[in-house]
Formats: sequence, structure tokens, C-alpha cells
Amino acid sequence: NSLDLDMCRALHSALDSAAQDSGVEAVVTTSTSEKAFCAGGDIRALRDAAAAGEHQTNREFFSEEYAMDLAYHTLRVPTVAVIHGVAMGGGLGVSINGSHRVVTKKVMMAMPETAIGFIPDVGASHFLPRLCGGGARGLAVGIYLGTTGVRMNSADALYTGLATHLIDDADRDAFVTAVGEDGLDPALERF
Repeated sequence: NSLDLDMCRALHSALDSAAQDSGVEAVVTTSTSEKAFCAGGDIRALRDAAAAGEHQTNREFFSEEYAMDLAYHTLRVPTVAVIHGVAMGGGLGVSINGSHRVVTKKVMMAMPETAIGFIPDVGASHFLPRLCGGGARGLAVGIYLGTTGVRMNSADALYTGLATHLIDDADRDAFVTAVGEDGLDPALERF
């Protein structure tokens, strides 16, 4: 369940449409995969393109991915990521750049880019030092997470601020439905 160029474009287009629709009160992003919210960018495709000398392909992907991440960060209405299973790299770009990150106990989050010789991206230079309330502690946590790629569970995600809310995994679909029917705040209070 990895981001590709078409997925980045589709998500960005949906965000642009939501921004222009005065009837939209919140945007919810979730996954149909039982195993992952988003495991990051399609590293294999990016590696294959680089090996084939197709550097423009990778430039295009990263430009579109980062523009999508910015759209999540600047949308006029709340953006809610409902995160379960694996959420790494680009999956954090799709989630942490929004206003609400709702996780289940089955979440596993990480910024593992350093393991493949890449720096944490997708807005990480903005959000990592602001974890744990920012300051020296937030910077230390951000450096630790960005350099080690350590994996975090739901408690870690809530403690650091990568997540803002916790719901039961069995309630994911009902929560998403409740946001659409009742609004974000009542859904958060209910679940």
C-alpha cells in the first residue's frame, strides 16, 4: 500500500476540490488495506527509475508528493487521517501534515528513510522538531526518530504527537461514517 504518482495526484485533486467547496467541513483520509494506512512511497519504482537514468520521473513524483503534503497542511478545513497498521514515510506525509491523526492500537509508525540512505522528507523538517511540544525535547525526539527510523506503536505516537486521538480498530469504519454524518467533534467525542 504505497504512494505512487497517480495516488498523489488523486489525493491532491480531492483536497483542491474540498478547498473550493464551502459545504465541506472536514476531509477524512483512510485506507482500504487491512494491513497498512500507507507504507510510504513506492521505493522500488523510484529505485528502478533512478537505476534506469529516468531522473525526471523521480523529480516529478517528489514534486507532486510534496505539493500534496502541503495541501494537507494548508487546507482550510480539518483533515483527519484514520491510521491503522503500517504508516511510514510518505504515509506520515499524508497524515501528520493534517490536523487530526486518529490511530488504532494496531498502528506502527516510522520514518525509516535513513535505512535506505535517504533523509526524512514529506515535511519532516517541520514536524519532527515540534514533536513532544517542541523545544529541546521535541528537537531531541525528532533527531532520534529521523536518524534511527525507530518504529512506534500507538502509545508512542500519542506521546510524541504523531497521533492526536486513539480509537478501537473495530470502530474505524463507524468513526469515518460518523464524521460524515454527525461532524468531526461529535465523532471524536463518541469514539
